[in-house]
Amino acid sequence: MNVTYQNIKGTFDILPDAQDGSDAPIPGSPAWQYVESVIRDVMARYNMLEIRTPILEPTPLIARGIGQLTDIVAKEMFAFERGDTQYVLRPEVTAPVMRAYLQHRLDQRGGVQKLFYIGPCFRAESPQKGRYRQFHQFGCEVIGSPDPRADAETIALMMDVYAAFGITDLRLRLNTLGDEQSRPRYREALQAYLAPHADRLSETSRQRLRTNPLRILDTKDERERALLAGAPRLIDFVDDESRAFYEEVKALLDLLDIPYEEDPFLVRGLDYYTHTAFEVESDNLGAQRALGGGGRYDLLSREIGSKQAVPAVGFAAGIERLLLELTARGLPLPGIPAPDAFLVALGDEATRWVFATARTLRRAGLRVALDLKGRSMKAQMREANRQRARYTVIVGKDELAARQAQVKHMESGEQVAVAFDALAGFLLEHRAAVAA
Repeated sequence: MNVTYQNIKGTFDILPDAQDGSDAPIPGSPAWQYVESVIRDVMARYNMLEIRTPILEPTPLIARGIGQLTDIVAKEMFAFERGDTQYVLRPEVTAPVMRAYLQHRLDQRGGVQKLFYIGPCFRAESPQKGRYRQFHQFGCEVIGSPDPRADAETIALMMDVYAAFGITDLRLRLNTLGDEQSRPRYREALQAYLAPHADRLSETSRQRLRTNPLRILDTKDERERALLAGAPRLIDFVDDESRAFYEEVKALLDLLDIPYEEDPFLVRGLDYYTHTAFEVESDNLGAQRALGGGGRYDLLSREIGSKQAVPAVGFAAGIERLLLELTARGLPLPGIPAPDAFLVALGDEATRWVFATARTLRRAGLRVALDLKGRSMKAQMREANRQRARYTVIVGKDELAARQAQVKHMESGEQVAVAFDALAGFLLEHRAAVAA
């Protein structure tokens, strides 16, 4: 029996051409390459160095790194066992980067470690627009600096990535979580405020009230948001030193002309986060407005085995959501690039010449296509037109004898004879003229 296989629900193939996905259009691979190249360019300007961690990590690392009581650990991890070892497909990259920092003693490289990443992550959540079971994140981690400038620079980097695509009107939300002592005080106050209203909370929020009440602040339920309007503010529970840290971050953002909105309910629900929390939003993405976010996580290193805290701050953002944003704004995404030249062969001897010359031209830096099916000249010209080749290079018996190719500009129809040894220079020159 013949079996037809398809990709797993919540995943997708990235094809050369754009395609219609089940929830949203999926751009083709040239668009993904473009987005990744822009991200890499901005990261380089900030002197960030790339780190690549495995997509497989020990389950306890991720469970400790993102919180045992989070929905991700409880419901959304792809975890399995082989022998006595527990593995997980990474649902995020911050904990793996900190694991690599500690394991390889990157502190011994000297200075602050500024690391960025681009790669796939996995969560077993219900697929929806812009949210998949395999998705792609980019982000950075600045490890080793307790200075507010590290926070402000990380935020500036995140905003400059979007600005590089022409997106300059996003909403940046900002808050402080205070120090290690601030969060327990606030948690108790928030529980005390919400406990009398537990019957007005959803089942999920009632569970969070017992285990991790700060997560309730993320609710999208309008009744719960109205209830939270009178809740205590975290800023009222931070000490003077933490408040001064927050004021300096804001002053640095002002210095860089980066606008922000203070949001007293923006938190990170994990105990290892301290001080700065931030998120960037767009109104083009519906209810799930966040494009990316991050914060300072000085205590994560202790959660995953370090004897001492390692100051660190970073952000993570989704490439799928960035592509949705670019599409919603009508910003251009590249399609399949056209060949500089399509080589057309007439006869067996010309076919051999074309096959060898294609490699010579490619080594010169040109994008070259040719027929691999032994088709007629008419069919080869149709294929060149389908691929939108800028030029066709036509060679037959007469051209081989004269050692000159007939080079046709496909748009204008103009055709000239070009010596074989001048062919690469001719095509490169005309490509440069078009680019200029």
